[in-house]
Amino acid sequence: MTNLNKVLPTEADIAFFERNGYWVAPQLIDEARLERLREHMERVYAGQFATGRAPYSGYWTPEQGNGLRKTDNSHWADPELRSLAVDPVIGEIGCRLMKAASIRLWHDQLLFKPGNPDRRAGGNVGWHQDYAYWQCAAEPSLVTAWVAFDDVSLDNGCMQVVPRSHRWGLVNVNDFFEQDMEKQRQGMAIPDGDAFEPVPLVMKAGQVSFHHALTIHGSGPNTTTNPRRSLAVHLMTGDTRYKAGTRGDGHMNVGLLGGRDGDLFAGENFPELFRAN
Repeated sequence: MTNLNKVLPTEADIAFFERNGYWVAPQLIDEARLERLREHMERVYAGQFATGRAPYSGYWTPEQGNGLRKTDNSHWADPELRSLAVDPVIGEIGCRLMKAASIRLWHDQLLFKPGNPDRRAGGNVGWHQDYAYWQCAAEPSLVTAWVAFDDVSLDNGCMQVVPRSHRWGLVNVNDFFEQDMEKQRQGMAIPDGDAFEPVPLVMKAGQVSFHHALTIHGSGPNTTTNPRRSLAVHLMTGDTRYKAGTRGDGHMNVGLLGGRDGDLFAGENFPELFRAN
């Protein structure tokens, strides 16, 4: 990690996040660490779990082919990936942006978008808000840190966010797997006076973007010859509680908590990254 004074958000950065629902940090991960992370990513894909524990069920295996790979809780399987998923600097940034007393890990997602120069459609991540899938949390008190393992641009399917959409509440269109993003856009009901104007998050490897759980985001196809690799570190404020009886009751974290309505998401399955003094 680099000097904290150079990477922590300023008051102006925090105000930007509050206004727009996203913020992009400077480079947090140096090249040596990125190389280790890429190597350990490949080990997980090869089924080499250094901890002896597999990621969450349904993780990508070679039999599934060369499509989009999404592996939940890769930090269970590999200590190098875990070191990133629980990185205290990422936690402190999330804590400051959310103005929280503490930040815990919600879960991680190891992501691999393969390259295909001949593809001009497909391979998308549809427009969605993370909280649409996380309504088992009583409040949208969650934020995602998306760590780029490679340089990202529109050519290789960088994330695109819709500024100010975190203020719209849950919209009527949410589908991570939808490929027709324009159809989604046309069918989305947004507040009068607001505009759906996506911003591509063009980033260097080692940079980290942060977006609120209600911020609409998605990504297009990777039309390069190389994969787009990343780790999404999903975070929550320390006061995040379970809300029973929602569409989120099928989420893995409900089972991991094993709790009752109103219980805090806390304990060993939800490690604390940072606590403010």
